[in-house]
Amino acid sequence: MPDPSRRRFLASLGIVALSPALANPFLETDVLVRDESTPASRGVRVRTITAGVAMDRIADRAAVERALELLARGRKRFEDAGYEVQTTRVTMPPVLASLDAKAREAALASIADIDALVTSKGAVCSLGPVLTADRADAELAPWSSEMVKATKSTSFSAVIASPDGGVHARGAMAAAQMMRAVAEAVPNGKGSFRFAAAANIPAGTPFFPVGWHDGPASLAIGLESADLVRMAFTGAKDIDDARRRLAERLTSELKLVETIAAELAKSEKVVYRGIDPSPAPMGDRSIGAALEALTGVPFGDAGTLRACALVTEVLKSIPVRQCGYAGLMLPVLEDTMLSKRAIEGRYGMRDLLLFSSVCGTGLDVVPVPGDTPIETLSNILLDVAAQSVKLKKPLSARLYLIPGAKPGDPVHTGDPMLTDAVVFRAS
Repeated sequence: MPDPSRRRFLASLGIVALSPALANPFLETDVLVRDESTPASRGVRVRTITAGVAMDRIADRAAVERALELLARGRKRFEDAGYEVQTTRVTMPPVLASLDAKAREAALASIADIDALVTSKGAVCSLGPVLTADRADAELAPWSSEMVKATKSTSFSAVIASPDGGVHARGAMAAAQMMRAVAEAVPNGKGSFRFAAAANIPAGTPFFPVGWHDGPASLAIGLESADLVRMAFTGAKDIDDARRRLAERLTSELKLVETIAAELAKSEKVVYRGIDPSPAPMGDRSIGAALEALTGVPFGDAGTLRACALVTEVLKSIPVRQCGYAGLMLPVLEDTMLSKRAIEGRYGMRDLLLFSSVCGTGLDVVPVPGDTPIETLSNILLDVAAQSVKLKKPLSARLYLIPGAKPGDPVHTGDPMLTDAVVFRAS
């Protein structure tokens, strides 16, 4: 999700178009010239250091302050080791899910106060799921709109599938209503980035907007490593060689990260949740380009599904403590090659769901018309929920509702952390 520190970082790089290195993704050699002594040159950046806050009421400002102090020390620890740290994040338990409408409304002042505190420290925050039971809640959508308006850096989610409850049909309808409300809360639909429907998302997930916490204070790491995947696949002799090269690179790099993270958690006396090995992309550090380096065909063409499955297979085999999705992220608006292939019409929403069946995190920043009917949004969420339950894997749906847009319209947000794309058909 957007946050000031990440925005400044990306803006400084001027990520607004494909780099020359990605213009031809089928090159046989790694054409990017980098200093191989740094983690970034090896394809790894720390997307997030995420602290889980142990609290039983949303007004526990002191607990959040302690987490922010931990994150500041953690950022320094990683930066001293040569890593770029893009964001620090705070996740909370789903205390709001137990409140009635009146108490939830009263909590807005405390949420705004915590948001201001977190923002002042250059971090971002997640409230966790505000709806966990499979029930209707007519007050949640207007509350969601007010929450987005009252805050700058706070994300949240709603549960649409759970291990005990299966598919949450009523919860999916409530989530669809919230999705529409947050999109309309601020100009250009940008509130969409701070809310997602969550299907079987475990506690300790470091990535937003679905991150949430449970139990004692904790620490988890999320990485940006799409470039590492591309480097591993470039020049591979065959698929077996590609699998071996990726496993070796990921194991080497993630073990280095885990050493720092585990030592940090121990020194801070918090629970170490692990690393979400999902190779998050950003701009021209593209997971789409990485997959094309393996398949030799444009993303979305035949062969893409197999490539997605291979990456996830390797991710889950890496011998580090894992948390979160542990799958392939395909965020349409955050990846230059994915957006390019969307403009070319090479894949759609059904294809993204298909790829999720073997690898992914679900539907992430997929642009759809702002006037998409609530019933259609709910049905999309139900598809994600059913897939999550059937496959017993964490998935989420974060749709970007664009006001006034129709399927096929160009998308240009003007945001330096996002790429140009095309509006998808919401079906």
